[in-house]
Amino acid sequence: MSGSQKEGLEAQSFSICVLGLGYVGLPLAAALSKHFSVLGFDINKRKVETLKKGVDPMGELSPSELKEAKITYSSDASDLKKSNFIIAAVPTPITKTNAPDLSPVEKASETIGKNLSAGTIVIFESTVYPGVTEEIALPIIERESGLKCGKDWKIGYSPERINPGDKEHTIDHVTKIVSGMDLETLEKTAYVYGRVTTVHKAESIKVAEAAKVIENIQRDLNIALMNELSLIFEKIGIDTQEVLRAAGTKWNFHNYKPGLVGGHCIGIDPYYLTFKAQELGYQPRVILAGREINDGMAKHVAEKTIKGLIRQGKAVKGSRVLILGLTFKENVKDARNSKTKDVILELQKNGADVIAWEPHLSQEEIENEGFNVKNTPLEDLKKKIDAIILAVPHKEYAKMTLTELDTLYKDKKLLIDIKGQHNKEEAKKKGYEYERL
Repeated sequence: MSGSQKEGLEAQSFSICVLGLGYVGLPLAAALSKHFSVLGFDINKRKVETLKKGVDPMGELSPSELKEAKITYSSDASDLKKSNFIIAAVPTPITKTNAPDLSPVEKASETIGKNLSAGTIVIFESTVYPGVTEEIALPIIERESGLKCGKDWKIGYSPERINPGDKEHTIDHVTKIVSGMDLETLEKTAYVYGRVTTVHKAESIKVAEAAKVIENIQRDLNIALMNELSLIFEKIGIDTQEVLRAAGTKWNFHNYKPGLVGGHCIGIDPYYLTFKAQELGYQPRVILAGREINDGMAKHVAEKTIKGLIRQGKAVKGSRVLILGLTFKENVKDARNSKTKDVILELQKNGADVIAWEPHLSQEEIENEGFNVKNTPLEDLKKKIDAIILAVPHKEYAKMTLTELDTLYKDKKLLIDIKGQHNKEEAKKKGYEYERL
């Protein structure tokens, strides 16, 4: 961008609306509000009222960060008409058959279209397969607005890279991919995002969409390899963590660990690209093989627990199993697509009585996410538990010693420590039957 171009953009007035105030949209709105007039829009009126009171229900922003953010909050869609730069940050889940669920993108497009002012640039941040922005969102906005894209308004794409609970890789510390339907849109989008972080200008919208979706596919496949290795090493009779510790002494060995792969990104995004590939007549093999392995790990954890109970001479039916951690990763309130739910369902199917302690979620939130368990304080579980699954390494659990866990067991102690938070040898010395992936 030349100096004169930058001066021209600086002279323009950008009135920005961030549509969707979740884990992605709210931090983005806060960052942009330091430089622009920002409207934060969400259809959830309860969330909007909570944010107006200075409280982030997701816990991504502190009260002081929210107070510093100069955001005008609204759940009235007509307020979008005041903006000339709209950023849609809505989720992109999958259906029960692992097909893309684009209904949030479609509904956001309808809302934008019905409240679009001429001259507006619309940017989507949702993770999608290449083509969604131009082939699905664009026509809906045109239909609802009656305005022609390219003539009356412009469209672009800048994929989110927010990592929930990560206080290091915040939006101002990651490079943002930006793209636009033409050079003018690209430069304006790069300017807006460039006020808060560094940007990479993608060649096209489809390139930007593809770049985002493969980021999580790469992680998914690397974790799938570790999970498959853990299944093999378990049969051989060696400890996967010890193998990885030894292999990790080589300079170019990648530090991935086995585990449950859930959440709204890694466990979902691969299905977006495989859907598009199949639509075009190509049957993905490597990507779907990784998904099959990772999707099967919840059942594997449940089976490890069941086999452990049987070895201890206990009937699975009626055994009380405590799950520590229901969210999809540590130290966040986000339980979307948490694979812990699948562990619970498998145990309950076999007759186990499953209980949970999740310090980051209320009982209402647990029920809303579809977990059929009661959130029970540990002090109410003394001498009542047959097995413990340490599923998510929350900081609250990291403080707990094996001696403290001892008080929860009826008699024999079975601990399935998925991430290997405790020392294996110490656990065995204290009489635990200890297993990890």
